[in-house]
Amino acid sequence: MIREDVAIVPALTDEQILATRDVKRQLRPAITEEAYLPTIRRMMDTDGYQLTALLEDGVVQTVDGYRFIEMLYCGQILYVDDLNTDQNRRSSGFGKLLLDWLKQQATARGCGELHLDSGVQREQAHHFYFRVRL
Repeated sequence: MIREDVAIVPALTDEQILATRDVKRQLRPAITEEAYLPTIRRMMDTDGYQLTALLEDGVVQTVDGYRFIEMLYCGQILYVDDLNTDQNRRSSGFGKLLLDWLKQQATARGCGELHLDSGVQREQAHHFYFRVRL
């Protein structure tokens, strides 16, 4: 259950997308501030990329990026490109809340699997993913 001070919302408008930029760039610093909005927009338009923010009291704490794709070996999946909680708010339960929400989206869309790749250098992230049974 989501706390009263927490909301999970799709980032659809330019303003909403830009509100996710600082948290997302903690994970993806190679994308410049200037390139962020046009890159996200292009991915949304061409690849079905979706962006969601978890807000606490209206402030972005966790961001995801995902898409629905179909693979021959398993059918429809929800593929998570990115899942990142603000570095100052990690271990606050926000990542699990957003991941649980993503799992609900996958189920609602009829996906048999949820996929998430993570670089081996992200040791803390891997501990989290193992804890939540990914």
